[in-house]
Amino acid sequence: MSPEVGPELPRPVRVLTPDDLVAADPTTGMTRARAFELPLLWAGQVVTDPGAVSGWHHHERNESSLYVVRGVLRLEFDGHEGYLDAGPGDFVHVPAWTVHRESNPSREPSLAVIARVGGGVPTVNVEGPPGRDEPIG
Repeated sequence: MSPEVGPELPRPVRVLTPDDLVAADPTTGMTRARAFELPLLWAGQVVTDPGAVSGWHHHERNESSLYVVRGVLRLEFDGHEGYLDAGPGDFVHVPAWTVHRESNPSREPSLAVIARVGGGVPTVNVEGPPGRDEPIG
């Protein structure tokens, strides 16, 4: 008989401040900062300047959740005509492999908190869908 294997030893609880964030996963038009990355979880934030439009990208096998803290986060994505806007207090779910881009039509920088689960490559920059070169709105 083999001995029973116990659970993994717990890691300590950590508090990360804004000064602890590090630049991560560059995509044109937005600034991402990573708080931490584990094998299956990525957490951080994204700031999009007023009038900025990001490049097209996806997050591989990661499911992404965004919580909008301030400003407007406008999302365009493959398979959907038009756009969706999210504002302060809104949650956004971006499914794995979804090619999308964000923009900010407001006059203030937008800030969203991101959590990704899946363990894939955090960000893959790609060409946009055919006929979607210009931002909508």
